[in-house]
Amino acid sequence: MSLNAGLTTLREEEIARHVAAAQALVTRFSLIEADGAPSSAPIAGTNRRFVPTVSTAGVRRTRDVELTATVQAVHAADPLLSPAGHTLVYRTRRGVQVALAVADVFARQTVLEGLQARNLAAPLAGADAVQFKAYLSAAGFVAAFTLTAYLQATLPLEEGEGIDVNAPDFLFETPQDGLKSIVAGLARAISGAADDNAMAARARAYLALAQEELLARKSRFPESATFETIHIRLDADDVTLNGFEAGTGVKSRPLVMSFKKPEEIVGNHIAKYQAMKLARMLMAYDFDRQMNPFVELGGFIFTFMGDGMPGTGKTILIQMIAGLLNDYCQVAGYGFHYENFGVDQISSYQGKSGQNCKAFVNAVTNPRAIGFGTVDDVDQVAAKRSDDRASAGQQEVTAVLMESFAGASTVVRGNCTFGMFSNHPEAVDDALRQRAGARWLIDGPQTRDDYIDIFALLIGRNHSIPLGDHTLYAGQSIKTAVKASYDGHAHPSEVGLAAVWERFEKENGGISSLADIGTYLYRIKEVEPRFTGRAIKNITDAIKMRAMDIDLPDEWFSNPEPFLHKSYDEKKQMIEALRTPITLDMVLQEINRYADSEFRYADTSDRTAIDEIVRREKQRERAIGEIEAMKREGKW
Repeated sequence: MSLNAGLTTLREEEIARHVAAAQALVTRFSLIEADGAPSSAPIAGTNRRFVPTVSTAGVRRTRDVELTATVQAVHAADPLLSPAGHTLVYRTRRGVQVALAVADVFARQTVLEGLQARNLAAPLAGADAVQFKAYLSAAGFVAAFTLTAYLQATLPLEEGEGIDVNAPDFLFETPQDGLKSIVAGLARAISGAADDNAMAARARAYLALAQEELLARKSRFPESATFETIHIRLDADDVTLNGFEAGTGVKSRPLVMSFKKPEEIVGNHIAKYQAMKLARMLMAYDFDRQMNPFVELGGFIFTFMGDGMPGTGKTILIQMIAGLLNDYCQVAGYGFHYENFGVDQISSYQGKSGQNCKAFVNAVTNPRAIGFGTVDDVDQVAAKRSDDRASAGQQEVTAVLMESFAGASTVVRGNCTFGMFSNHPEAVDDALRQRAGARWLIDGPQTRDDYIDIFALLIGRNHSIPLGDHTLYAGQSIKTAVKASYDGHAHPSEVGLAAVWERFEKENGGISSLADIGTYLYRIKEVEPRFTGRAIKNITDAIKMRAMDIDLPDEWFSNPEPFLHKSYDEKKQMIEALRTPITLDMVLQEINRYADSEFRYADTSDRTAIDEIVRREKQRERAIGEIEAMKREGKW
């Protein structure tokens, strides 16, 4: 399997093979380094260390590195390591083991393994020797980067004194040399720390600097390109390593949020119904096959967009989906990862926003867990490409999301879904918005019964006010409400689309065939140019989901044995047995529902632009009036 084909899980036996070598690196080893290496003595009154001004380039010396002894010296009076010290030594040893195992994977996935075997039989010469040396150095670079990434993911986040640290004296001739450089630099960074907090702070600062310096040298190792898109899962450490991405070691965090039940949401019937279906679809994912039967059968929602006015229930819908997935994953024993990408992750540093967004996508798409990612207020996070007022960070996020949601390298496995939410979807880049396969109008409570139900729900039971002429929550019966909502899309609701519909019926009569459907879609295209082939794909995906609008039995999700822990083929057969055929009504409803949203976005966008022009003209007229007044008073 190619490294870029998905996620690779390192087995413990592969990691355990390197325990002796790793133990030696944290205990004692000799390192040959430049004689002009930075001094460990700080300059009085500064956080900087003495650097000799006389060049000693080419002069090398041997130095013994004893990481365990250096850590122990932080508490010199105690022969045992402190808990923080033990954690640092253990994680370093474990990280070295992982890095050596990753170097082995790199060798197997490139020509390096074959070259190593040939070199053992007889020393290589000529072009083969040059190639061998280049790939061996690349393996050293990969190993060094892996160690820094692993330590960043597994060491505790401790606050401490800010201190300058020195980058390692890198040597990449072999994986062992690369790892020695990192460990030696770590030992130097923590040397002389006053306490555990200072030690942790220095270690963190050093690892961040070391990773930055490594990334700056990546172009020197073109042979390492195979590692670029690697995803390596360490189940025992709950860590995923994602190639050369900065801060690549991703450790899942416990989910802390207020979950909501479906019965606590009033209105938003279609959105709520499809969200409940989507949650159960995700749970059909097969971890061995790394595929979901719903992806193969059709109807899986990889991306969706929820739009509506403020206060209509977007946040509570997110809480409901996350709550359902969390409960189902606990029953099945699966890992669940939820993450939101917000405006706080937009950075002023060039490229950092894109890195943050890519890390967000990689964390959610991790094939070893069920993932749910949200982009709240996507109109503020991702900018239109034509918006010259948007920051570079916003443009970076737009590019990353477009590539991740429907790019050339996008792989939909069916283990995760992304939701984009906005109060102003018309402000979202057209191409990004069209990458949302499903459109959920989140319009909140609509009817008299909805408002009675939501008030009764929120006020609680600490009162004796009579209910009156109303059957509580009768209108929230999901089947009844959803059918009524779908039936409401039998005809268009937006003025622009309704005109197209009426003109089509007048010219061609009703829609009764695939040719009629195609003609209707073409008529929409003539009026709305953004109604492209991707829009047709999104509509057909929604139709397929309607065909998969099946009631998966509750007992399948209350106990893992009847469904969740079945094999992929068994799950597929069980789902196929429940599938319903596609109907013409279904097709027309989904066309009108999607097209209504596009026309609504276009009308809103036009209205916003008109309002802005009117506002500017009013300001201009006012300014002219004030200038004329100032001229009359001799002040201009």
